Amino acid sequence: MQIKFIRALFLFCCLVGGVSGYAQNSTADTLKLTLKQAEDQFLKNNLTLIIQRYNIDNASAAVITARLFSNPDFSFNNGISATDVTQGPAYKEQSFAISQLFTTAGKRNKSIQLAKIGVEQAKYQFFDLLRTLKFTLHSDFYSIYFQEQSAKVYDEEINSLAKTLTVFKEQYQKGNIAEKEVLRIQSQLYSLQAEHNSLVTGIDTTESELKLLLKVAPGKYVEPLANFDDNNKQLVASVPYQRLLDSAYVNRYDLKYTKAAVEYNNMNLELQKATAIPDFSLSLNYDKLGSYSNNFLGAGIAFSLPFFNRNQGNIKQARIAVDQSNVQFQSQQDRVESDVVTGYKNALRLEKLYSSFDPKFKDDFTHLIQEVNINYQKRNLSMLEFLDFYDSYKTNTLQLNNLQLNRVISLEQLNYVTGTPFFNQP
Repeated sequence: MQIKFIRALFLFCCLVGGVSGYAQNSTADTLKLTLKQAEDQFLKNNLTLIIQRYNIDNASAAVITARLFSNPDFSFNNGISATDVTQGPAYKEQSFAISQLFTTAGKRNKSIQLAKIGVEQAKYQFFDLLRTLKFTLHSDFYSIYFQEQSAKVYDEEINSLAKTLTVFKEQYQKGNIAEKEVLRIQSQLYSLQAEHNSLVTGIDTTESELKLLLKVAPGKYVEPLANFDDNNKQLVASVPYQRLLDSAYVNRYDLKYTKAAVEYNNMNLELQKATAIPDFSLSLNYDKLGSYSNNFLGAGIAFSLPFFNRNQGNIKQARIAVDQSNVQFQSQQDRVESDVVTGYKNALRLEKLYSSFDPKFKDDFTHLIQEVNINYQKRNLSMLEFLDFYDSYKTNTLQLNNLQLNRVISLEQLNYVTGTPFFNQP
């Protein structure tokens, strides 16, 4: 009779014991966010994006500088003393000169074009950073969500076994059950607690990264809110591979940046060639008591003679940079194609695996565990058989959560490598 009481109590603990979830936080310390709300906060508050945005402003300022003309030069001389004063005191001798530098071979326009390409590159770097950080945000969001679901499974088992262990210890002291049953429950409990602690450590690490992305206070806990529809299991297969690849070629900002680098280096080569052509200065001079005559007014032109320095070194460096950037662009194209094909194969494989699972599997398995509990109460199962069934329930539930997480991350990976939000998740 005593043993039946223990079995019934154990069943009750298993069914109602798992009521607590991961990371019990007060409402004031928990920030519940959907993915859309998390993205909005990320775009508004992320400091890394704000820093990168300043680079666009800096590059735009370089365009203003490139558009400016050179300032004219002005000089003035006044006499102080002289040995020959036939024309009067030295201080009466005054001369003025003004000159203006004029650039040749379109250097100014080429400098402006170079600066404009620099602005485009800064923008591409910003949007590529945005693409990368959004992928990290989405990955962290879903990782925390699914890991929390797994943590709840551990909570249920740990709470159940902890209550059962307390009762079993009391009954062992009374001599109603064998010590091996207590030790078996205790061993299982310690194992679950160690696994749970490892899982929670991973959640905390991901939480820390997510809070930095959102600029959330360290004391806050971010709880992701999501609602997954298991009916749509053929997302990847519905999008042709070539469409994904074409979109990546058009929308990947890292590829656009390397293409802009080719344009930048080509324009810089043109500028360096133009620099070999000397600029010239036009000047106007006035001398009040000149040696030729009083109130002398003259004009002049000045430029360097390109006998030795024709900017040969810079031109050669610019040519090398053009060749190098062309190779880098080709390499980046290959990288884009490799990213897309790898991501596509991985997503298809996970989608096929996920599609093979019956949507009712989780509910059916939960029902099976309830039946196992009943049979254990009736002593149709040994303790070892019961714990094996319960461990199988935990393992299968965790595997299903991991499969769902991997599938969602694979879809986000395709969005990332194509630079296009083909697969929007809840």
